[in-house]
Amino acid sequence: MILKNAEVFAYGKDFITTDITIENGKIVSLEKTDAPGEDFSGKKILPGFIDIHIHGCGGADACDAEAESLEKMSEYLASKGVTSFCPATMTLPKEELKKVFAAIGNEMGKEKGAYIHGINMEGPFISKEKAGAQAKEHIIPPDIALFKELNAICPVKLVDIAPETDGALEFIEEAKNISVVSAAHTAATCEEIAEAEKRGLSHATHLFNAMTQFLSREPGTVGAVFASDKITAEMICDGIHISPTALKAAFKTLGEDRTVIISDAMMAAGLEDGEYTLGGQRVIKKGDARLADGTLAGSVTNLFDEFKNVISFGIPIKQAVKSVTINPAKVIGADSFTGSIEPGKNADLTVLDEGFESILAVYVKGVKVK
Repeated sequence: MILKNAEVFAYGKDFITTDITIENGKIVSLEKTDAPGEDFSGKKILPGFIDIHIHGCGGADACDAEAESLEKMSEYLASKGVTSFCPATMTLPKEELKKVFAAIGNEMGKEKGAYIHGINMEGPFISKEKAGAQAKEHIIPPDIALFKELNAICPVKLVDIAPETDGALEFIEEAKNISVVSAAHTAATCEEIAEAEKRGLSHATHLFNAMTQFLSREPGTVGAVFASDKITAEMICDGIHISPTALKAAFKTLGEDRTVIISDAMMAAGLEDGEYTLGGQRVIKKGDARLADGTLAGSVTNLFDEFKNVISFGIPIKQAVKSVTINPAKVIGADSFTGSIEPGKNADLTVLDEGFESILAVYVKGVKVK
């Protein structure tokens, strides 16, 4: 299969006009060829988007622990230009988590749309002070034995931790050899984050949300992330969780290689306003998604809409593209086979119109799914 004459975001760097030759689900060349193929003149071809933090969408929740729910998520995400993802778990009791992990592990390799990399383990090793929409009654201290037990059921790509909690630093030192360790739902000071980074923490979950803020005399978790040279940061770019001005400042401060756009979407994404659930808690969708007390409970957005948002907010297109493709791939160690358009990698592609307004086609491992 040859996709011809498109403007291709190639090698994770910039746009070039070229042909893409695909064989057996892999990209084999990015060169002009005389061989026949489908004409993509006037179209943009981007790497498939990668959502490394999503709880649910289209009426399905990863914590349903059901193959049907995961398949709904897979197909919905593909319709939004997402070709792979990390379903995120919630703060739940151990036995429930084991069921969720088993269901996700069993679904890997069977997906009909976007494929699963592994789990984003959000909770239960977090701070009650910054629980957000997580169930406080199920929060527990960092437990490396439990983490290893769950990872043996299904691979964990990211695990969240509140670095200020007892045993967190020791947990980070061991867990970093298994997955990415991320600061999340944390009341940590700037100094505590800096120490955690020395131990192996390398990521921040939904920056600005459920963490200590950046103040002039108390820089907090956000300030520590800004001051770091290496910590990567997720951001929910729906214009609700973070103001456009704060987003623009964060993208500029972090630079084009450390920003990661995530949806943090829950099951109501793509559905009408109404009542839903998240981690066993009642959520009301009325434009956004909130618990009964008004706490934001994930989002109802998707990466494609967020991608368009950040461009409208003034984020450079190159950084916007990298933030939904190669940057998340690098965070979870998937950049050897996806995240950019180059020979040897999966033909995970999202085709857009010239103005980035509409999705025209999506390819997952070379198979057209939209």
